[in-house]
Amino acid sequence: MGDGARAVREEDAFDVPAVDRWLRQQTELPTGLPEVKQFSGGASNLTYLLQYDGHDLILRRPPAGTKAKGAHDMGREYRIQSGLKPVFPYVPTMVAHCNDDAVIGSEFYVMERIVGTIPRTSALGVDLTADQTRQLGYTLIDTLVELHAVDAGAAGLADLGRGAGYVERQVKGWSDRYRKAKTWNVPSYERVMAWLAENQPADVRTCVIHNDFRLDNVVLAPDDPLRVVGVLDWELATLGDPLMDLGSAMAYWVQADDDWAFRRFRLQPSDVPGMLTRDEIVAYYAERSGLKSENWAFYEVFGLFRLAVIAQQIYYRYHHKQTHNPRFKTMWRPVNLLEWRCRRIMRRA
Repeated sequence: MGDGARAVREEDAFDVPAVDRWLRQQTELPTGLPEVKQFSGGASNLTYLLQYDGHDLILRRPPAGTKAKGAHDMGREYRIQSGLKPVFPYVPTMVAHCNDDAVIGSEFYVMERIVGTIPRTSALGVDLTADQTRQLGYTLIDTLVELHAVDAGAAGLADLGRGAGYVERQVKGWSDRYRKAKTWNVPSYERVMAWLAENQPADVRTCVIHNDFRLDNVVLAPDDPLRVVGVLDWELATLGDPLMDLGSAMAYWVQADDDWAFRRFRLQPSDVPGMLTRDEIVAYYAERSGLKSENWAFYEVFGLFRLAVIAQQIYYRYHHKQTHNPRFKTMWRPVNLLEWRCRRIMRRA
């Protein structure tokens, strides 16, 4: 899964011998306990590298503290990837799922490690020319289009979502989540939520969507950095509207000509020389998928609002001392910035 692993934080440690004993009942492993490291990326589920002799595995588990209802469902995440693997080869190979809290105190699952480069916050991690970087941008969107073309029935995932009405459910659901997670130091977002409710379009169609499709959730081939070999973090995947998926992806897409405040909170190297802009991505996606919206501002605002809710839910946990991770201390700041960006787009629409 690339670099970025480090020593396990004390608050995130688990019983390694217990996991090893359980794993050996599921699959064959080299002798000895694994060396365990933790990946620092991400702010939701915890991800660990289990390094056995010549055999690397990845363990995923929920964070400590109170969780939002329906979030951090390890069994669901495992099932989605198991179903997608035969029809969407970029998914990691699943090893086993454990729903016995007695092993490490929570549900978890283990999968094979995908070897390659994961682009991080400030750099792609590979040396590319501007033209090559642009080509990588096209490849990234081709991968998303390929996902949206997956036959959910063939993947055994036809029951993953709730059918028509996805856009309406998302607007209401994320609005409810924000109100429940609001703290004194963030905006009400009431104008944004009202605008989304008034301007929501009908679903364009229903398909498998990732819901967290970003540069730092893909793995580039070790021998060809222009080729995607893995797509990670399927926690939020479901059946839904593909344009909502694209809008959510674009919320993270900070480009080179964005204002300094927005670029400060960049989570992926989407602003490196040669990379596609948001407008270019939206146009290319429409060309490749055949889907086009006359109301793109809605999807753009929704994506930014959804990102704000995710950040606020994380900050809420820190604010109420459900986690002490110092990375979350100032997450109220992007929540304020994202509200300003939403309202700016609303004024232009």
